[in-house]
Amino acid sequence: MSTNPKDLLKMNNPWHLLATGFGSGLAKYIPGTMGTLAAIPLYLILAQLPFGWYLVAVLIAALIGIRICHITSTDMKVHDHGSIVWDEFVGFWITMAVAPTVSWQWILAGFILFRFFDMLKPWPISWLDKHVEGGFGIMIDDVLAGFMAMISLWFVGYWLGF
Repeated sequence: MSTNPKDLLKMNNPWHLLATGFGSGLAKYIPGTMGTLAAIPLYLILAQLPFGWYLVAVLIAALIGIRICHITSTDMKVHDHGSIVWDEFVGFWITMAVAPTVSWQWILAGFILFRFFDMLKPWPISWLDKHVEGGFGIMIDDVLAGFMAMISLWFVGYWLGF
């Protein structure tokens, strides 16, 4: 009997499929980064929405993400396993909310800034990561990292003028 939590995932289970970012979180190395990369094509679709609808879609993704992450982490018997990357999807989409246009410069800057805040976990992200459990706990640190990266992206975009 395997003790690998990934063996408890079933890709035909829609909760698991979404939680793993359509399988991107199953990457052997840097699953969070792979999940963020996998969020880009969906961002390109979401970015076609009017701004208000973009925000609604991201809010719904965040709220449903609490359930997606909770069910999957419970099934895996591990809190916030690295293969759960739906939170990275939502965090990246939050970051990109201030991008005035879809361009490779904005996407690259947003990607780098979100990964920076998600990996470094400055306070209060680190506190939330350690003290908040369940699906909400899995989501909240990446949501906050997304907001910190969004603010930074706005400053970087303004400063660099792209």
